[in-house]
Amino acid sequence: MNFSRILRPSRVAHAHCDGPCGVYDPASARIAAEAVLSMEKKIAALGDAQDAATINTRTRFIVIKEQQAELAKHELNVLWHDYFKPEHLANFPDLHDTFWQAAKLCSKNKTEQDPANGEALLAVIEKIHKAFWASKNRDVAFYRAS
Repeated sequence: MNFSRILRPSRVAHAHCDGPCGVYDPASARIAAEAVLSMEKKIAALGDAQDAATINTRTRFIVIKEQQAELAKHELNVLWHDYFKPEHLANFPDLHDTFWQAAKLCSKNKTEQDPANGEALLAVIEKIHKAFWASKNRDVAFYRAS
């Protein structure tokens, strides 16, 4: 049996990005960030109670918050790396800094528990939303589902 053929396929596929479908929308990052903020508020509302039920609930909320923050970071990275191109920098010169701030806020929301961090993340995602739709010459309102 020729193992080199199995380990090294003869056909290689190439794509210019992770998903060459061309379908992008910052809404998925906004929804994940809203879930982060919701969990931040729910954690804060629990207070410092240490009974088993509260500890279990807090733990679940923290897990959800961290998963959603990671999802928001992923969705933002797809926009940053796959949708926005060098020519967009002419109209949005602070684009890289804006995405860097958003990524840092996703991480901050994972490691801290403060609803202000969730609000800050949504604010920077709103800025990205506006740049994204302006790049398509469309006026799409930013809204929150919650």
